[in-house]
Parts: sequence; C-alpha cells; structure tokens
Amino acid sequence: MPARVAKRAQLTGSDGSRDCDVLICGASFAGLAVARELAGSGMRVLVIDRYELGARQTSACATPTLWLEALDLLSSLRQSFDGIVVHTPFRSARWPLPWSFSTFDYRELCALLWSQADPREAELVRATVTGREGFTVHTDRGEITAPLVVDALGWRRILSREATIQPPNARLSRGLEVHPAGAGPELELWIDPRYIRAGYAWSFPARDEMRVGVGSFWPSHHVKEPTVRLAGDLQLPAEGYQGNWIPHQLRPAVEDGVFFTGDSAGHCLPLTAEGIRTALYFGLACGRELRAVGAGRATREQALARYGAFSAAHARKFAWLLGVQRAVGRLTPSRAVTAAVRSVENRRLAAWVFGHYLAIAAPPGSGNPAEARPAEAGGVQRQPAGLQRARP
Repeated sequence: MPARVAKRAQLTGSDGSRDCDVLICGASFAGLAVARELAGSGMRVLVIDRYELGARQTSACATPTLWLEALDLLSSLRQSFDGIVVHTPFRSARWPLPWSFSTFDYRELCALLWSQADPREAELVRATVTGREGFTVHTDRGEITAPLVVDALGWRRILSREATIQPPNARLSRGLEVHPAGAGPELELWIDPRYIRAGYAWSFPARDEMRVGVGSFWPSHHVKEPTVRLAGDLQLPAEGYQGNWIPHQLRPAVEDGVFFTGDSAGHCLPLTAEGIRTALYFGLACGRELRAVGAGRATREQALARYGAFSAAHARKFAWLLGVQRAVGRLTPSRAVTAAVRSVENRRLAAWVFGHYLAIAAPPGSGNPAEARPAEAGGVQRQPAGLQRARP
C-alpha cells in the first residue's frame, strides 16, 4: 500500500518554532495507533522516528486476528492459525484457540495504520530523539516544543527522567529470530531447556517466510546459538536476523507531563512477550485522552491522570503473568510443566484460558469494559469495529 513518505528535514524553523499540537516520538505500533486515534480531531500531529516507516521489524509480527479485523488491517495478514502446537521435552500438545492468531507483514501494517491518520493534520518526519527538557524534545534535526508529548520510542524510554535501564541488568527479556524462506502449516512453540532454560522458542509461518527464534526471560542468557540450532533442527538456513530487548514489567505510563505508551511503558505481556496488541490497545487509549484535550473536554493534567490510571489498572494481570513467567523459568524442565501444557488441549479449558488472555487487551468493539473508560472520562466514543472513520 502506498504510504506518505517520512521526510528527512530540519524539524524547526529558524526561530525554533514548530506548528503542532501533539508530538509523537516513535512510529511503530503504539505511536501509529495514537496518530490513528487523533484522525479528524482537528489537532496538528507530528510523528518523528529515526527510520523510514516500517523499516525496522523487531518481532515475529503475529497478533489475534480480531485486532487486524477491528482496525481494518486485514490486507497485511500473511497466515492464520486456529491452534498452537507446544513441544516439551516429554511430549507435544496442540492447543485449540477460540479465536485465530495471524502473522502479518510489518511494513504493510505500519503503512495501513499511518494511512488512517488524517493527512491534513498528521505529518511524519525522520529524526533521532536524544532527550528532552520540559516539553522541548531534542533531536538530531533540531528541537521541537509541543503542549502534548508522547514517548512511543520503545524500552529505552528516552524521554524519561529516570536513570536509563541497561541490559542485561534490567527488567527485560531478550529475543532473536531468523527469517528464512519457507512455509509451514502450524504455529509452534518449544518450552524446552535444550533451546533455552527460562523462556521459549518458536516457529511462526508467514505464507512464504518462516520466523524462527528463541526468547529468554533471563537477559543474561544468550539466544543466538540456540536460534541457529533450532533453525537447523527445522532444516532451515539461519538467515535474515532480527532481535530486540523485550520489557516484561509495567512502568509508569505518565511522567513529568509526558505520555508513555507501548514498550516505553512496559506494555508487553510477560510470559508470552506479546507486545503488538498491547501497544495498539494502550496507544488507542492514549490517543483518546489526547483527543479529549484537543476538544476542550479535559486539561492535559486530567488526561495524564486518566491515562496513567488506565494503564495502572492492568497491573494485577501483568503481575500475575510475570509470576507464571518466573515459575516456568524455575520449573523447566519438569513433568509439572508438561502436565500444564497437556491440560490446555481440553477445548473448554483452552477457551477459558485464551478468553481471559485476550481480555487483558481486547480489540475495539469487543465489549471489554476497560475499552470504554477513557471515553467515559471525557474522550470520544469508538466507532464500530472494522469501519473506516468518516473524513470531515
């Protein structure tokens, strides 16, 4: 899909000014979701990122298909699955899913999200963010000041006043994968210390490409050698590397007047390391609060308080998943883990488990009460799932 190209230009005029109401730092899932939610708001939105749109894929790019449907992103879909095959050292099991899971093309999905931002209001510019002072953000292309600032830059949380977290001594997981050409019928996971002691390995088919990798809950454990070995076991070449550090603990979603969303706020589910739908989910919530400010229904301080409370309301579920993550790291390999894996073969139990799991960050239009909270607090009501916004 054609996308509005990111400009590589000086951000500010000769007097250091820039005409925008919202500055979004980061143009991946979370930042683009914020921009999408602001379409038609009348607010002037500037999105900045150091790379071209969709140029830096850092995950296996898979999410519940319901999210692709709800945000009208289905054309980026590559392959869908109605179950997950899980391997342990003792046996394998197939978990039936009550909803399908799909791999997608990262560049195309980013282009689709950006196309849903209003071209009369939103601009995308290439620039590297280096820090901030108050509401002035420093970049390699100049400085820019905006009344509303969003950090969607990832786990480094560049606009934070806190000390920078440094892996491997940080609350992060790590993942690496290869992308050889190939095809397969099943979404597969390995909970097996032959690949990683605390974590899991995966194979995600994406039509004509295989996404094979290893993730470790313990950041000091290296993942390259087991990734190469897993690819070899699957008779695939280890080529097309990509990897990233993965936050596995919530962090404050607001700080010193700035909104944080996606990985910068720890919006990545522990245990599964699923961060795409959570980035979209919290990005949309952030956008709703910003939209309320633009409409005069809330002050910046009220929007910060509501968005911060919305994110914090998910802390218990994130903490529970983190507890399970730690237990898996201690117990693998064991027959207890294998027994737990086998139990999810039961269709009724699988529906219960994955229903609750989806509800942590449910797609728009699903009826999840959490989805409505920002709107009820002063934001705008969501449109029916899957419908394009009407352009004014």
